[in-house]
Amino acid sequence: MYQNPLIQRYTSKEMAAIFSPDKKFKTWRELWIALAKAEKELGLPISDEQITELEANKNDINYDVAIKREKETRHDVMSHVYAYGVQCPKAKGIIHLGATSAYVGDNTDIIVIREALELVKVKMVNLISVLSKFCLDYKDMPTLGFTHFQPAQLTTVGKRGTLWLQDLLMDFENVVNQIERMKFLGVKGTTGTQASFLNLFNDDHDKVKQLDVRVAGLMGFDKIFPVSGQTYTRKLDFEVLSVLSGIAQSTHKMTNDLRLLQNLKEIEEPFEKNQIGSSAMAYKRNPMRSERISSLARFVIASLQNTAMTSSTQWFERTLDDSANRRIVIPETFMAIDAVLEIAINVCDGLVVYEKVITKHILDELPFMATENILMEAVKNGGDRQELHETIRVYSMEAGRQVKEFGLKNDLIERIIGDSSFNLSADDIEQLLQPKNYVGRAPQQVVEFIDEYIKPILEENKNLIGLEIELKV
Repeated sequence: MYQNPLIQRYTSKEMAAIFSPDKKFKTWRELWIALAKAEKELGLPISDEQITELEANKNDINYDVAIKREKETRHDVMSHVYAYGVQCPKAKGIIHLGATSAYVGDNTDIIVIREALELVKVKMVNLISVLSKFCLDYKDMPTLGFTHFQPAQLTTVGKRGTLWLQDLLMDFENVVNQIERMKFLGVKGTTGTQASFLNLFNDDHDKVKQLDVRVAGLMGFDKIFPVSGQTYTRKLDFEVLSVLSGIAQSTHKMTNDLRLLQNLKEIEEPFEKNQIGSSAMAYKRNPMRSERISSLARFVIASLQNTAMTSSTQWFERTLDDSANRRIVIPETFMAIDAVLEIAINVCDGLVVYEKVITKHILDELPFMATENILMEAVKNGGDRQELHETIRVYSMEAGRQVKEFGLKNDLIERIIGDSSFNLSADDIEQLLQPKNYVGRAPQQVVEFIDEYIKPILEENKNLIGLEIELKV
């Protein structure tokens, strides 16, 4: 039988539990209890004894009865209403009173999605924490910057890390915002008009409005969709998965960079003592964790299209062509992003930086980058700017030819030192070739960015930092 690799290999047990059937059906019962309590408070003839009976059986689900009943009725909600009633004979007549299936189905989805976002938030805080430490540790270490993957002006290892960190900060802010703006469907009825509840409360509009608010409050929500069809708008699913897609985009970009850096032998992801890189090439150290992040991230990014199509193709107040799709897309996207974050924490917490290789690559390119400073110093010593500029151009072309055509070292500096028109000694030029002189404000930018934007978040969420994250094999 096919096994879902997201559950078998990748996602955490916590995320898998959030989307488990047991979580869903227990939440259904919590919703039925909340509905009964609110209806009783507002005057319907529901007794304390009935509610006590419901609460006594809320976690002991008789799945065998529900499964047998569903084979007969082909309706999951009514099968569980029936099964709950078997356990609660005194209360069976008031279970699901006035509600439609979407009352438990959609409200449960919203509850579960919010809990899953809270878990994503925890893992994002931990990722931001380890990555910010990496940025600070290497804020002063010069490295080649790249534009078009061609050597450009220098940056620092830590400054490059802040590019990844800033994207994740934006994603974190979107996660927090999405959690805060989550709305409960509430009790809206078959087409969203609350007609059944208006009937129950003898046309008392105020009590029906209060019912919506009280049930939401009992389930931990202070915001409710003001209008709906039978279901909550599927635009919410698109918004939520847009947030997850953003995280996937950020981690994909970060791990693409890390895979390129590992090829350059400048930075490597963690590699275990007994880890095997290739079945054929025993010497290989493949960036398999970064590749796994990229692979799962691509799945998350692609999943967003599903929610866009579902949101755009709903008919009037309700169709059921969203159901099977949502059962797959929403849980699996959350499980994939959960795995992405767990692996990313592990990678960023154990990055290995090879300073000597980085320095070698800088020195291969720095002579070209230093030519403007060399030119200025030579002019200060009495040289002609236009003549020296032409000389440097000619020397640079020839030095580049030595490197590209013959595989020799860059000898631009030796050419300049040997030309008396520059009037610069080897010591003078060596001072101009210190990599730290070419990183601009990079170290300060790292400190300023983390102090202003990252530390407040880490302080506010310090209770979430340091949670043990298990790397999935």
